[in-house]
Amino acid sequence: MGQSVALKAYQELAEFRYRIVSYLKRADQGARAAGLEPQQYLLLLALRGLPAGSEPSIRVLAERLQVRHHSAVGLIDRLERRGLVRRERAKSDRRHVLVRLTARGNAVLAKVAKERISDLRTMAPALVRALSAIVAIANGESRRGGKRRRA
Repeated sequence: MGQSVALKAYQELAEFRYRIVSYLKRADQGARAAGLEPQQYLLLLALRGLPAGSEPSIRVLAERLQVRHHSAVGLIDRLERRGLVRRERAKSDRRHVLVRLTARGNAVLAKVAKERISDLRTMAPALVRALSAIVAIANGESRRGGKRRRA
């Protein structure tokens, strides 16, 4: 039979989840205050924050958002109608459609991202403490950093 989960592990997992949800709720509120739906903000962020060498295709953006291709298309359609993104054909293969931020999209994203970074400055210490506690439990250590005895 497997080991049971200690009460402390449940408490730390709950605390970590609470901290993440609190941050995400503030992020959603910030996106809405800027006139964006949360998923629209996430698409703009994913687009601007793509890893170097990643192509800003609909497929890549859908993967980064963990949504289906058609859901990403719908988000892009709405953002394009608002002038926040534009589609263009890839120069290397005209069949591929790439998504680009417009100057307006970049400005809206910068405003929301700046607020999210400010939130993180405030919320990060508690988030880091909660994550560190979970990692310590996962590694078999107590909160004080010492190794737990194994029976």
